[in-house]
Amino acid sequence: YYTSIPGSCNFETQDQDWTTVCGLTQDPSDDFDWNISNSAVTGQTGPDTDHTPGKGQHFLYVNLSAQKEGNRARIITTKLFPASLGVCRVRFWFWMFASRQAGVLKVYTVGDHGMDILFWSSSRNEENKW
Repeated sequence: YYTSIPGSCNFETQDQDWTTVCGLTQDPSDDFDWNISNSAVTGQTGPDTDHTPGKGQHFLYVNLSAQKEGNRARIITTKLFPASLGVCRVRFWFWMFASRQAGVLKVYTVGDHGMDILFWSSSRNEENKW
């Protein structure tokens, strides 16, 4: 559900409809989708828990086992989040440890004319942590 910060979501939704609750949508033009789960489902290929302390346990993940190089899984925010005081901050946690085929995690913003602008990417997390 949402917190007081615009765009914030912890994926702890009761009905598992995280796209609606979190203001996200699956890109219909990508190759495969993001899913919501917990460590019990992802097992040995995922983290032991999510990044939040306490009772939080759900996170988004992609299943790379049936994918080939160049395939994309993309989620898009359904709302615009204008910068406060001229400054925009994006904060999220990710886990990519122990997966040689993980590819690249990229975050884009959309410019004034609709162009995707890459502003962060990572090809691998070297530590087993968020």
